[in-house]
Amino acid sequence: MKKILFTLALLISFVSFGQTADEYFDSGYDKDNLKDYYGAIADYTKAIEINPNYADAYNSRGVSKYKLKDYNASIADFTKAIEINPNYAKAYYNRGSSKNKLKDYYGAIADYTKAIEINPNYAKAYSNRGISKENLGDLNGACVDWKKAAALGNKIAAEWVAKDCN
Repeated sequence: MKKILFTLALLISFVSFGQTADEYFDSGYDKDNLKDYYGAIADYTKAIEINPNYADAYNSRGVSKYKLKDYNASIADFTKAIEINPNYAKAYYNRGSSKNKLKDYYGAIADYTKAIEINPNYAKAYSNRGISKENLGDLNGACVDWKKAAALGNKIAAEWVAKDCN
């Protein structure tokens, strides 16, 4: 009887603690989509504990923190994702968005520029870089970026070009 109970306890522990990093990541993604950002952060953190080099988990956790307006914490996660994968255009874009919220427009422009270097067709990076330039008073530079974003299919950027650019 003791052997059966021990085996049963062991099986339960494997089932309850046997989730993979990808399973925690997927659970975090689902929670984020349900706007359970704290739950998503907890699951992404578990994925990172299992796999400390899980760049997507750092990036996604950063997105959840961004949605909670915790921009400094999101920047730390995006930075870690970039350390793991220096060619992670989306992490540069996301970090730029957090910096933009903190009014670090020069830092945001640098990150959007890096995202564009990695992916020259990244319309949202051009669009957001234009916003940061506009916030610095560089409407000409903003228009150049918005025109490029519009040419890549960004409709909002096309509206800005029509409204604000010659």
